Amino acid sequence: MYDRFNRSIDYLRISVTDRCNLRCRYCMPETGIPLLRHEDILTFDEITGFTKVAVSMGIRKVRLTGGEPLVRKGIVNLVKMIAAIKGINDLSMTTNGTLLKHFAGDLKKAGLHRVNISLDAVNPVRYAYITRGGNINDVLDGIRAAREAGIIPVKINCVVMESKNEEDAQEVAEFCKRNNLEIRYIPQMDLVQGHFSEVVGGTGGNCALCNRLRLTSNGKLRPCLFNNIEFDIRETGYDESVARAVEYKPECGSKNSTGAFFYLGG
Repeated sequence: MYDRFNRSIDYLRISVTDRCNLRCRYCMPETGIPLLRHEDILTFDEITGFTKVAVSMGIRKVRLTGGEPLVRKGIVNLVKMIAAIKGINDLSMTTNGTLLKHFAGDLKKAGLHRVNISLDAVNPVRYAYITRGGNINDVLDGIRAAREAGIIPVKINCVVMESKNEEDAQEVAEFCKRNNLEIRYIPQMDLVQGHFSEVVGGTGGNCALCNRLRLTSNGKLRPCLFNNIEFDIRETGYDESVARAVEYKPECGSKNSTGAFFYLGG
């Protein structure tokens, strides 16, 4: 599929839940968020059915996100259902890694290809501060479990306030170097203000190369993270939603006043 600006749209990011077991300071309020109603969350059959249609129209890469995808009950079954769709050549997940040690082996058997793990500090005190109580050892165990299960490459997502030269980011980089892990520096973003920039080590934030569509956990298909355009796949239909999202994908991001990262999947 090509949009109006001749970009090949072949990447679908699916937020499977708005729930998360951490409260990272740049993402979520300390008191949590108003959670979506259970009946509003897409079922596994809906997610799989939509993905089949999207793949038939040209999607080749699928990434599962959240919230935290591993808190979604039955997530391994969902991975297995999506992995069975012919035409997907890259099935990945973004996770905070704290629960990964419990799931890595089963996720690999279900068909998950690789993971990106969020890690903004390796100092235990700093990690606990940023995540409001997270235990760095859980993440380290998750990284080891993923590698032992053969979910490779393991890539690290490190959010930075301004640059990769910050102390926390430099310590994460050194950790990655010692452990042969790939790192991506993600500048902190502000949806409402429209503040975003390119990911260092990846293609995120580069509007000219953007090949993504995003499906929220309650069924809204968004052609751009930094835009209010969305199509309800339950109301509009699967194929029509994909067609419209590609047609109306903007040339460049602007502002988003109707969503937040924990709903949209980043």
